[in-house]
Amino acid sequence: MRTIRLFSILDALRSRRSAVPAAMLADMLGVTERTIYRDMATLKAMGAPIRGEGGVGYILERGYFLPPMQFDPNELDVILLGIRMVKARGDAAMRETAERVLGKLGAVLSEGERSLNRPLLAVGKASSALGQDALSPLRDAIRKRRKVQLSYADMQERVSDRLTRPLGLTAFESVWVLTAWCEMRGGFRNFRLDRIRSYKVTETRFPMEPGKEFQDYLKTL
Repeated sequence: MRTIRLFSILDALRSRRSAVPAAMLADMLGVTERTIYRDMATLKAMGAPIRGEGGVGYILERGYFLPPMQFDPNELDVILLGIRMVKARGDAAMRETAERVLGKLGAVLSEGERSLNRPLLAVGKASSALGQDALSPLRDAIRKRRKVQLSYADMQERVSDRLTRPLGLTAFESVWVLTAWCEMRGGFRNFRLDRIRSYKVTETRFPMEPGKEFQDYLKTL
């Protein structure tokens, strides 16, 4: 029982980037804080690179090798549903990646393929060919912080050219939407991928700038 708890502590630490208080770990595992302190001492003695102390919180240094994570039924349902949503609504590259993730997941689960056979489906409506084609290049532009030139048609079919800073992508029921900082309008704008007439990922990179990031946009909602 204690061995399982020790692995659970390591799983909890590696899934978080900030320090985790002993009280939170105790609540998650249904034990006392004193038990967590003893477990931390044991893990450190075993060589686990855990930084922190009681009253402050604990964090696991990056690069530490751990056995494969174990998932309870609810966690596995969430993971599988998310992967199936990507397969239903993503482009070819995302669907291929989702298949690879499923393969890796089946390889580490104790029941293998049987664990993946769960009655959860995700259905998507196909968008325009250009919208689908733009999905992976736009994801790459977001990661690399490269500006994108768009030719975009609004609801009245009026076409305009926009130089944008791509910030995030959202999958709605029947369409993907690009959230970007529009250089022409000087503000956040949302662009439906199925209304993009043409696009070009430029070589110009945009810096981190307070007030113009995706998290700043979310605060306006």
